[in-house]
Amino acid sequence: MKVLLTILLSTFFSPVFSQVNSYSGKNGVAINGYDPVAYFTEKRAVEGKDQFTWNWSGSTWKFASQPHLDSFKLMPERYAPQYGGYCAFGCSENHKSPTDPKAWTIVQDKLYLNYNAAVKNLWIKDTTNRIRLADGFWPALNQ
Repeated sequence: MKVLLTILLSTFFSPVFSQVNSYSGKNGVAINGYDPVAYFTEKRAVEGKDQFTWNWSGSTWKFASQPHLDSFKLMPERYAPQYGGYCAFGCSENHKSPTDPKAWTIVQDKLYLNYNAAVKNLWIKDTTNRIRLADGFWPALNQ
């Protein structure tokens, strides 16, 4: 009975645990030190400051201000980029690529980063399909 229960629980919960993202970038700093909240509030890429940092999901996150840090602490999943901060277009092509914090979009209140401006232009031509593809590939890429 214990074996059956263990198998059932591990089958049910393993997809949940496998979806934990690590957002580490250079030297363990997410988004290369850019403020994830600023994309939503200021509609631009803003570098974070060393005095406003917080460790979450295996990475150090930087913020431009204390209010941004406080907002992130309350709901980090709301502000963190999709696909662990990897290039959204690359994930839609079934591979992980680094990103340029200045090549970004917000689609349906979610932050997506891209490799560079040229790749972002490809991404925005068909975000609906690209998100569908990346969402399908991400569970395996995230292992």
